[in-house]
Amino acid sequence: MKYSIVCSAVLMALSLSACDRPTVVTPAAVVAVPGPAGPTGATGSTGATGAPGSTGTTGYTGATGATGSTGDTGATGDRGKTGGGTVVVVPAPAAVPAPAR
Repeated sequence: MKYSIVCSAVLMALSLSACDRPTVVTPAAVVAVPGPAGPTGATGSTGATGAPGSTGTTGYTGATGATGSTGDTGATGDRGKTGGGTVVVVPAPAAVPAPAR
């Protein structure tokens, strides 16, 4: 019983709040109408000329480096040895017989 009263009260509050919709009022737009143009103003005076910029200093050139020393000559290699008494004989290829006709 106590839950049914609470549920009914919540349902009634939601129902009544859903029906109440506030009206949105938009303000009227203000339109400005321009008047006639006024007279042209006087021309302004010319500004002063600026001072010229200063010239930068030139950098110095560096000194040339020293030449490196020459390297040592390498050691001479040993003399080659003579071959032994071995002789290698490569046989000639065998003759291929001509095909029979």
